[in-house]
Amino acid sequence: MKTKLDLNSVRRWATQAVSTHDTSLSNKLATKFQVSRVTAAKALKQFVADGWLDSTGTTRPIYQLGRNREVVRSYPLPNIDEHIIWDHDFRAYFDLPNNVAEIAHHGFTEMVNNANDHSTGEQLTILMRLRDGMLTIVVSDDGIGIFEKITRAFNLPDMRLAILELSKGKLTTDPANHSGEGIFFTSRMFDQFQIEANGLHYDHDIRDKHDWLLEIDLPKKGTFVYMAIPISSQRTTREVFDAFTDDDNYGFDKTIVPVRLARMGNENLVSRSQAKRLVARFEGFKTVLLDFTDVAEIGQAFADQIFRVFANSHPLIKLTEINTTDEVRRMILRARLAGLSHVLPLSLNE
Repeated sequence: MKTKLDLNSVRRWATQAVSTHDTSLSNKLATKFQVSRVTAAKALKQFVADGWLDSTGTTRPIYQLGRNREVVRSYPLPNIDEHIIWDHDFRAYFDLPNNVAEIAHHGFTEMVNNANDHSTGEQLTILMRLRDGMLTIVVSDDGIGIFEKITRAFNLPDMRLAILELSKGKLTTDPANHSGEGIFFTSRMFDQFQIEANGLHYDHDIRDKHDWLLEIDLPKKGTFVYMAIPISSQRTTREVFDAFTDDDNYGFDKTIVPVRLARMGNENLVSRSQAKRLVARFEGFKTVLLDFTDVAEIGQAFADQIFRVFANSHPLIKLTEINTTDEVRRMILRARLAGLSHVLPLSLNE
């Protein structure tokens, strides 16, 4: 038999088979992938060397999961239970520190629930992988696409603005059943968080202060969510929640908004309409940190709408700017001085 093995597909099959207690793999692998027993045995030996499998015995090896783990499952949508899937099909096969296990559980169940309730898709595929100390979770559906869904629900003029709304938090197309906090907090629990859908790629990475938005070619419809965290991480779900809570009521009342996401394409931030779409839904928070990273300058009308008009009409909401250039700071100060009764202390530029 001269069939060439796709080692990634074979590895996924082998680790999934072992995870369901099928420990004698060589003959079954040869039959399933139509290769010789020698080729099958060689592939399994490589998986052992790479840490995906462990084996005992020499003549007829018995295989077990190795230090690296990978489980891939697909499910029909809708009407799936994310907690049952987590407990039965994934959690048991990964040995994780308690804090990382809690983060993985949160991100997994939130993203699976979103796909089940909102995607309008027919199939969900989940990959969970532990390799060389890095835990990766991928949740992919074949539905309408998250950015198109948000754009329609909130009547946005451009699909790129859906990412701005997601970045604020408390965004949901079904407020009766969802708080809108799932994606916001999940993106800040993991070291890397990415969403691809509708020709757009959103990237939040703890190693980079920038939130990236790219336009890309996607080969299929649906939404693809990628989450990754090293199992050596000391981060906890509680410290992430606490970072966005201003007092002892444990409410989600503080947010950080990347101002650059209010732009569409290469436009400058100069108009009141741009400012209005930036401050939309700020009423749901007590403190808003406006991150001006990658914004070199802003227009007078843009600044005035936020730091005078909005600030004066919402005196209980604290607006604080961070990562500003000298030019942006001057424009903000000018707007605040125009509304003297609501001047806020200028923040230190980080």
